[in-house]
Amino acid sequence: MTEPQKHQITDKDGNATKDRPWIFRTYAGHTNVRKSNELYRNNLAKGQTGLSIAFDLATQCGYSSDEDIAKPEIGKVGVPINTLDDFAILFDNIDIAEVNTSMTINGTSMWLLSLYVALAEERGVPIEKLQGTTQNDLIKEFLARGTYVFPPEESIKLIVDMYEFCLTNVPKWNPSNVCSYHLQEAGATPVKELAYSLVTAITVLDAIKERNCFDEEEFERCVGRVSFFVNAGMRFIEEMCKMRAFTQLWDEICIERYKVKNPKFRRFRYGIQVNSLGLTEEQPENNAWRILIETLGVTLSRDARCRALQLPAWNEALSLPRPWDQQWSLRLQQILAYETDLLEYPDLFDGSPVIESKVNDLKEQANAEIQKIMDAGGGVEAIKNGYMKSQLVVSQAERMSKINSGEHIVVGKNRWTDGIESPLVRDSDGGVFKVDPESAAETVSALEATKAKRDDAKVAECLKTLRETAIKGDNMMLASIACAKARVTTGEWTATLRDVYGEYRPPTGVEGQSLSIENETLDTVREKVKTFMDTRGHRPRIVVGKPGLDGHSNGAEMISVAARHAGFDVIYFGIRLSATDIVQSAIEEDVDVIGISLLSGSHNEIMDQLFEELDSEGAKGKIPVVLGGIIPQADAEALKEKGVSAIFTPKDYDLMEVMNRIMDIILANDSE
Repeated sequence: MTEPQKHQITDKDGNATKDRPWIFRTYAGHTNVRKSNELYRNNLAKGQTGLSIAFDLATQCGYSSDEDIAKPEIGKVGVPINTLDDFAILFDNIDIAEVNTSMTINGTSMWLLSLYVALAEERGVPIEKLQGTTQNDLIKEFLARGTYVFPPEESIKLIVDMYEFCLTNVPKWNPSNVCSYHLQEAGATPVKELAYSLVTAITVLDAIKERNCFDEEEFERCVGRVSFFVNAGMRFIEEMCKMRAFTQLWDEICIERYKVKNPKFRRFRYGIQVNSLGLTEEQPENNAWRILIETLGVTLSRDARCRALQLPAWNEALSLPRPWDQQWSLRLQQILAYETDLLEYPDLFDGSPVIESKVNDLKEQANAEIQKIMDAGGGVEAIKNGYMKSQLVVSQAERMSKINSGEHIVVGKNRWTDGIESPLVRDSDGGVFKVDPESAAETVSALEATKAKRDDAKVAECLKTLRETAIKGDNMMLASIACAKARVTTGEWTATLRDVYGEYRPPTGVEGQSLSIENETLDTVREKVKTFMDTRGHRPRIVVGKPGLDGHSNGAEMISVAARHAGFDVIYFGIRLSATDIVQSAIEEDVDVIGISLLSGSHNEIMDQLFEELDSEGAKGKIPVVLGGIIPQADAEALKEKGVSAIFTPKDYDLMEVMNRIMDIILANDSE
């Protein structure tokens, strides 16, 4: 046999071979279960090798589709799931014993896993064959994404319940998926992304150790079920080094903190979605190249290559992607894996002094930040005292300041902004996805049908058992599976546990933050603020509101920080407020403008609610309203007719210019 050369990968027999590709995923789900099932089956037929399910915000936050708070969100950013009957349709003609299913679900992870287990049992599929992941990273939700349901301690308790159940019963399932993806979207630097996600993993494993529910061998297997979901941005060399740092840090934590002997269980298993934060509304065709470059950071290095990859679509700064847009992203993966020689070589960067130095630098800084958090009480305490959240707001403010100043160049946004209009947005739909409004009625009708035929006495009995189990502090999985089989709804399961555990509102992180922006536009805004103060005797007041269930709060936080930097008084209470909450705050605080942030596609319905509330309080037309978020151009005119004074989208990156326009609206309203 010929001695293998250093540029070759060899199998166990010493023969030259090549690696298998990673799992190809597309993050998908929309409208209703019937439409999403059709989408999943089509994607699998096109060569996708795993499912990544997007749920709508009502499902993520624990509400049924027939609840008032849920109605504007039905099917907007994912598929609505109310009962086991919905899951039966969602996975119709999909072999759940074979497919690897990833669920982006957090606050209600236990409920969705219970539905999946119940579906398998009703189909006669052995549950030990189920394979996949529930994201179930609640620390990240408190920090960045906002679909938390219960307080921190109870949230961690439910995660531990799932590990205890799955290790024995569903051994191929990852009960939680430490998710640094949204940390980067919220502004985390590579060091903070490393540190905060590893603190999350430590928090979960420490809680499992504290329960003392596994022997030594079982605990090692439990550590081996911890998976990660990571972001990768445009600085793809640094991102690759970050992934190498992740693999080394995780191995060190497993050995030193948890004494894991088997290297198989210390392996850093991670999936990726590359960065969406950096995708631009301006010249959106450029996003295709951004996605490709970001992909290199998590595929080039064999020793740190992702296990599963899902890519955003070119138009995600405009709206949800259409099926064709998702197909384009899938084809990019397939071309990289099958048309290039990427998978034929050992790691390309082993021995590089440049890479080794950068990796060591990231590790040193991340270890220092981890130690700082652990010395101050650990991950849960860092949520409650607001430390990690405030650090993310600081990083995001620094990033936005650099974009505003031009120090951070974004092609098409703050440099080389003139260009030919993209043909990709000239389709009749404008290149954006729109949910069929009739689909929500279909979802609610299906829920009503399930409620009509289920055994109400059995539902009541199962919910009573669920409540009693929660009060006792016992493992909740079996009680939840029984609820699923009885056709308990998402809202009923969650409401029962809310009644026991209560709710929680974490710190916003915006207090005391500022921008490093000092320019002529800021001087102009401050002069207008002074003029207003001379006339009215107080600073201009703005309520920044995040109505509905959308928890992506970056925009609202940056506007809050920018307004305060410009001289405003800012009222911001965080996410998930009702229209009534926002209007009452505006009236009680005697504000001069209401600023609304919406990214979930529910802007038409929620703005209707807001103006109805303003009208009922006699304040419509008296307090101007501005709107920011992912707002398709086609909706702008109708929103202005409803009463919106100005609309800001991702292309409005100049924060002081935004504040200047808002100040003009306030002054114009004040003079009327």
